[in-house]
Amino acid sequence: MDAPLHGRTAVVTGASKGIGLAVVTALAQAGATVIAGSRSSTPELDALVKEGQVTWVPVDLAEPAAAGRLVEAARGRIDVLVNNVGTAPARTGGFLSVTDTDWQHVLDLNLLTAVRVTRAALPVMLAAGQGSIVTVASVNATLPDPLVIDYSAGKAALVAFSKALSKEVGPKGIRVNTVSPGPVQTDLWLAQDGVAATVSAAAGMTADDVVAQAAGSISTGRFSRPGEVAELVLFLAGDSARNITGSDMIIDGGLIPTW
Repeated sequence: MDAPLHGRTAVVTGASKGIGLAVVTALAQAGATVIAGSRSSTPELDALVKEGQVTWVPVDLAEPAAAGRLVEAARGRIDVLVNNVGTAPARTGGFLSVTDTDWQHVLDLNLLTAVRVTRAALPVMLAAGQGSIVTVASVNATLPDPLVIDYSAGKAALVAFSKALSKEVGPKGIRVNTVSPGPVQTDLWLAQDGVAATVSAAAGMTADDVVAQAAGSISTGRFSRPGEVAELVLFLAGDSARNITGSDMIIDGGLIPTW
């Protein structure tokens, strides 16, 4: 069995479902020991823990001190950090309906959680002289949408943060990249309180109609799958990408137009 990350330790945030769970699965299958952080677990994550390569750490990364607790669980070795925590509430009432509290909550989860966990993990990587940090951003960083205006701003800041950090730590053996998915088949879009359901309730459509409309704007005609995003994260985490840093890798089925 090919295990390119055998002997390495990875920390993943937002690890219990969706993209985060797919990333945990991919890293474990590649041989890594994975520290999976999330507020709660799921049967799928529990199954991975039982297999022995994954340790679940219950943390709410909205709490500033939680980043340190998550990193401590890695016991002094972090080869890979995947920042995946995020939220994207649909603002169907428009910009004027988004309060300061809304902005603070979304910017905290989409930007500051990654800043805090990276700050906690970076000294471990610097001491080792190597490491890969992969942060899940979004196409909305460069294709901002008023429906997710605060999310778009947070993801744009996340990409800028990652690019700036890559310049500082690249000479020290640490790579920093972002992955920007378009719509993905996860609860963020498809759950009962997800984007599709929220938009459909405001627009007098069905959730299926909203999903079909979104898919119709994608060149491939479909959402990405969590496992496809995880494969890109796995590539950036591994040695095949050892001279890739400061990059934003887009996986959107051709959604973003190019002129």
